[in-house]
Amino acid sequence: MNFLTIGHRGIMGVEPENTLRSFTAAQQAGLDLIELDLHLSKDGALVVMHDADVDRTTDGSGPIAEKTLAELRVLDAGRGERVPVFEEVLDAVTAPLQAEIKDVAAARALAEVMNRRDLVGRVEVLSFHDEAVAEIARLVPGVRTALVASRYGIDVVERATAVGATTLVLNIRRLTLEVVERARKADLRIIGWVVNTQDHLRLVRALELDGATTDYPEIKRTGRFTA
Repeated sequence: MNFLTIGHRGIMGVEPENTLRSFTAAQQAGLDLIELDLHLSKDGALVVMHDADVDRTTDGSGPIAEKTLAELRVLDAGRGERVPVFEEVLDAVTAPLQAEIKDVAAARALAEVMNRRDLVGRVEVLSFHDEAVAEIARLVPGVRTALVASRYGIDVVERATAVGATTLVLNIRRLTLEVVERARKADLRIIGWVVNTQDHLRLVRALELDGATTDYPEIKRTGRFTA
């Protein structure tokens, strides 16, 4: 399989993260996949935002879960962009997507959209939470899933296989050869995040990972030349 470059929340190093502007720019830059984050609004919409509250990335404040979609729509998510919902991203770009979910409730809402729109071939589902990975796998036959981890040990491999994930998305600052070797023995793909420098890219390629999640499109252009 070719080395994959994955746009982190679009290309958040260049454009406002998790906005249609960022996703469109990531596609135009030729990134192989686009990663995004999902939360549920008060009225059950699959809102594309990383944090549980709107404070950091918009001109508003407060938890997403306490706001209706209409209330979220009036917020500025950067450069005049509005907070999108998942279905709008599906329509705005054609690139394959990695959708990160934060809990079981989001898994259930995402499963409904994936089944209705037949997205198994296009959307891989990610989560830091084992139970969310297990739930989406239960609800969407054939879905590809990945376990994400920031602070982890070699047990992350067993956690992934226990919930049926086929990929590990791992913080490269904690990645060791031992974890890589154990993951390979379990036939797991490994994606490194966040890869924003040439040193990080060289590490990812030296460990023979399957891909890198990046904030910057330049990683796509230089990745093929880095050994």
